[in-house]
Amino acid sequence: MLLDKPRLQALLDAAAVSAAQGLDSRRLFHGRGQCYPGREHIVVDFFQPVCVIIFFAEPANGELQQLLNELTPLMPTPVDTIVVQRRYLEGSPSEVLRGQIPDVWCAQRGELRFSLSLDRQQNLGYFLDMEPGRVWLESICAGKKVLNLFAYTCAFSVVAVAAKAEQVVNVDMSKAALARGRHNHQINDLDKRNSGFLPEQILKSWSRVKKPGPYDIVILDPPSFQKGSFVASRDYAKLIKRLPELMPAGGEVLACLNAPELPVNFLSDLFAQYCPGAKLIERLPASKDFPDRHPDRQLKLTHWRVEAA
Repeated sequence: MLLDKPRLQALLDAAAVSAAQGLDSRRLFHGRGQCYPGREHIVVDFFQPVCVIIFFAEPANGELQQLLNELTPLMPTPVDTIVVQRRYLEGSPSEVLRGQIPDVWCAQRGELRFSLSLDRQQNLGYFLDMEPGRVWLESICAGKKVLNLFAYTCAFSVVAVAAKAEQVVNVDMSKAALARGRHNHQINDLDKRNSGFLPEQILKSWSRVKKPGPYDIVILDPPSFQKGSFVASRDYAKLIKRLPELMPAGGEVLACLNAPELPVNFLSDLFAQYCPGAKLIERLPASKDFPDRHPDRQLKLTHWRVEAA
């Protein structure tokens, strides 16, 4: 048996809602957390009506077929397409094994939708493990001005604008990612006056990032390593030291770190040195869909409160 069938069935049962609303997107199996010995290379995601199987190492002979045999009977009826992505190969190629990708394919979160695409890219356009951060932002953003750094396809912004944020400023060096972010706002019928999009290299554009402020909430969600633009171990400090300029009246910060090799006290040490007026409120609990044998290697989502300058 490859999958944790009881847990998988429980997730699917919990995710089941009315057909009219659709099923929320979920991680169905998370081998990467090393809770399932011998299955560390397998991940299974569900984006209605598509099931995405990701291999981080070459599957053993017959392993893919066994996985399909176990998975198929458990899938909710809207699933009619199965995709395999092979992250261990250059370019992370994807292959449609069954059915076809819909012309309009979205991750679903309640009533919100987020455009997805294979497009020969490793990431589909929506990160399931970031859900605790979206829940946190949703709970505090009403009437606030939000700065979303390294916005990618702007999922944080969609959630915040839908939750009545006054304004969200999205900053990312990728114009293509921000274009998809604008599209995500459009398909959710969100007022375009509540969101802005700045295609900037963040570490070189602080004056343009600062200009729409001051901000009440700042989200720091950088890549752990992006050649030529950002290396977390080297550059995260440059973000933290700018916080007092971005929010001189103080405010809330969500500092995210997706680098298994860096412990959570990496962020604590940087805040202590470069923004001593900030207080750690909590590390947000990780999504239950992403169990991990070593919690310090999980995605780190930390909530800080910055005092007025």
